Amino acid sequence: MSQVFVLDANQQALNPMHAGRARLLLKQGKAAVYRRYPFTIILASVVEQPTLHPLRIKVDPGSQTTGIALVNDPTGEVVWAAELTHRGEQIKRGLDKRRAVRRSRRQRKTRYRKARFDKRRKRTGTLPPSLESRVCNVLTWVRRLMRLCPVTAISQELVRFDTQAMENPDIEGVEYQHGTLKGYEVREYVLLKWNHQCAYCDARAVPLELDHVRPRSKHGSNRVSNLTLACLSCNQRKDHRDVREFLHDDPARLARILAHMKAPLRDAAAVNATRWALNARLKILGLPVEGGSGGLTKYNRVMRGLDKTHWLDAANVGRSTPAPLIIKDIVPWHITATGHGSRQMCRMDRYGFPRTGPKQHKRVQGFQTGDLVRAVVTSGTKQGTYVGKVAVRTRGSFNITTAQGVVTDIHHRYCTLIARADGYTYQQRKEAALPPTA
Repeated sequence: MSQVFVLDANQQALNPMHAGRARLLLKQGKAAVYRRYPFTIILASVVEQPTLHPLRIKVDPGSQTTGIALVNDPTGEVVWAAELTHRGEQIKRGLDKRRAVRRSRRQRKTRYRKARFDKRRKRTGTLPPSLESRVCNVLTWVRRLMRLCPVTAISQELVRFDTQAMENPDIEGVEYQHGTLKGYEVREYVLLKWNHQCAYCDARAVPLELDHVRPRSKHGSNRVSNLTLACLSCNQRKDHRDVREFLHDDPARLARILAHMKAPLRDAAAVNATRWALNARLKILGLPVEGGSGGLTKYNRVMRGLDKTHWLDAANVGRSTPAPLIIKDIVPWHITATGHGSRQMCRMDRYGFPRTGPKQHKRVQGFQTGDLVRAVVTSGTKQGTYVGKVAVRTRGSFNITTAQGVVTDIHHRYCTLIARADGYTYQQRKEAALPPTA
């Protein structure tokens, strides 16, 4: 499993240690729990002149999920790994809903308020809130890891593998489009979009070919929206037929493929818009930042015989990747961004009018919504132990969301705080299959 972060009594970051050794220190009273997520202990004594092993934070940014790994370059050991799920789409939906409510109010003339959207000017380089949240999530975790362990360098997947630009920096226009990388980025994106499986039979782990949903012989284009993946047998059976003719006896699959074809290139646009902004902000942290390419990441992973996951992609970012990459017993954390609540003063009905009272106190009896608590109810109909996220109420009786469901009206005197709400939820589970390592 991932190692445990260690601080001394002066909160100086030390080398991470094995979970078994940390458990022994806690049992002997030589350390205490400093933080639950990521799990960190603090020693009862100060370590004078510690011998620190430099670590490297490696980041593989993604539109929906970003892989993060801590790697010891000299030994090749992966110390800690996580997959961070963003909430960009949730933010976009919330902003769309708010805009619709405000515009509806103006059109009904329920209050006089002039439209101001055409008068506002944003600073150069400002990102939309949905993209800004992705950058801020990664920066939050990079800074957090820098405080908890001796980090000396950062690696980020920044660009795609582009030999044309290396050989001829002035290449542009049609000459660039018809060079040695013609179709490379398109193929990589189609593989990701269709989840590395045949669209017609769901076959995996077989050679896949690009297939034109509407064939070229019937004036189909080479655009990404007209491309899908097909195994060799399906591609040969389909031949030059249109997908509607080929799947006339499977309407459910046909409808699914046609709907998936219309999916926008939103994920690719989000990554392209945020990667350079993230790179610029990482450099401000004062550590050397290494840029890697997507092609190099894939090459490193394939040469080491590793599966494709977000955290393994992160561990293989950049030329600094050690030849023997040790991932034995690593269990990555799955972190989901949930935000810090809403600034909306009260709930609205479907017409945009308030339907609840204004917000009450943020903290009640020392707890706030989102805190992780343990409630031990000693008597009554709800006798038992419950662990989960709490939703506070001013009357002092809380709701607790557990893995089995929501438990209502638990009095605060039964609750004990485990971890404060920090805008993220955490889960640690093993991968379906990891390759054997020495």
